[in-house]
Amino acid sequence: MELESILLPGVSGQRPVVIAGPCSAETEEQVLEAARSLSVRGIKIFRAGVWKPRTKPGGFEGIGTQGLRWLKKVKEETGMYVATEVATRDHVFEALKAGVDMLWIGARTSANPFAVQEVADALQGVDIPVLIKNPVNPDLDLWIGAIQRFHGAGLRRLGVVHRGFSSYDKKIYRNLPLWHIPIELRRRYPNLPILCDPSHIGGKRELIAPLSQQAMDLNFDGLIVESHCRPDEAWSDAAQQITPDVLDYVLNLLVIRTSTQTTENLTVLRRQIDAVDESLLELLAKRMRISREIGIYKKEHNMPILQTPRYSEILENRTKAGVSMDLNPEFIEKMLKLIHEESAAQQMTVING
Repeated sequence: MELESILLPGVSGQRPVVIAGPCSAETEEQVLEAARSLSVRGIKIFRAGVWKPRTKPGGFEGIGTQGLRWLKKVKEETGMYVATEVATRDHVFEALKAGVDMLWIGARTSANPFAVQEVADALQGVDIPVLIKNPVNPDLDLWIGAIQRFHGAGLRRLGVVHRGFSSYDKKIYRNLPLWHIPIELRRRYPNLPILCDPSHIGGKRELIAPLSQQAMDLNFDGLIVESHCRPDEAWSDAAQQITPDVLDYVLNLLVIRTSTQTTENLTVLRRQIDAVDESLLELLAKRMRISREIGIYKKEHNMPILQTPRYSEILENRTKAGVSMDLNPEFIEKMLKLIHEESAAQQMTVING
């Protein structure tokens, strides 16, 4: 599947392509103030959510269609391109009627093939850039399926946005980066532009800079960042928005590798290893937390730490699974024994604590 560039006329192809603006369009004054401030700092594509699907009802769910008129004023006054999220056929028709230049598909929508197909059908025959965010759950095939549905509807200016994956077990990030998933997507579709959404991955404004740098180090094409003139007063996702001044500072600090890089480049491969190692450490930390919870249960029920049948079952099943993934069985066995020893030590600490 050959996919054309998402770039719009007049937008530099130099990394990173930057799309910025508030999480939500709140008032006409707020939208125009943010757009003016971002425009004078060289941002060419302005983003703002008009329809805001929230996890629970009762929160601010977007200003609705009237926000599109404000985006139109942004175009007229600043010359910026404007982008917004669409999730239904009606959203598509209203956005196109208002002259929106770029659309994105949110994580909740991309997780639903029925919704994706509805939006793709509504866009059939329209030449407009579409960015597809990863689904909320870490399912690469589901993400690829969404891309293929838009491609099948005739859309060619397609790109994707990595915004992290929801997890019940949250620590540092709002959404776990799981960098190996967009890395695998890049391996399968090397011509597909990939942008990073550090605002949604981090969930905290202080994480935007390091996440943006990591995305650049992994050879992502651009960033989509939430920027509000008064972030603490934002009607949605206040903690993850930064001012246009701070965004300008973050962008100026980025180190962009100018040499041509491919998946065969040793530097890029090492960065991929770093991302996978980070995911491994997060999973190991989660496993040890679960082991400590098991230790509490065993203590409460006066059970011994070592459960030999369970340990034997783990060794046998995990080794078979690893072999099916082309891993050396001796390596798997050594790794599992080390993990089991540490798990037992964690439980012993709980029981004797």
